[in-house]
Amino acid sequence: MNIDSIPFGTTDWSTVAPTVHPGISGQAVWRTRQFAGIRVRMVDYSAGYVADHWCSKGHILLCLEGELHTELDDGSQHVLRPGMSYQVGDGAEAHRSTSPKGARLFIVD
Repeated sequence: MNIDSIPFGTTDWSTVAPTVHPGISGQAVWRTRQFAGIRVRMVDYSAGYVADHWCSKGHILLCLEGELHTELDDGSQHVLRPGMSYQVGDGAEAHRSTSPKGARLFIVD
């Protein structure tokens, strides 16, 4: 990731229009800002959310609230709680997420 050509700015996430992304169960609500090829999101997963896909996109992800369960394609399982993060590169381990209790995440990709 190369962060350039982005002037200083602030974001009031409550003013960013949400988009709803249904999972196999539950939903993800994204508030998204796009900056010179970098997507920045505040994402809320409902309790019981199960992703409907495997993802190979790189992310830097910080759990702000709740709990996120991430499974890698090798079968390993990882749980994030508030204050924990993960990072994965484009095309690295495919991953999919669930959130039994719901979660709020800050994601840069």
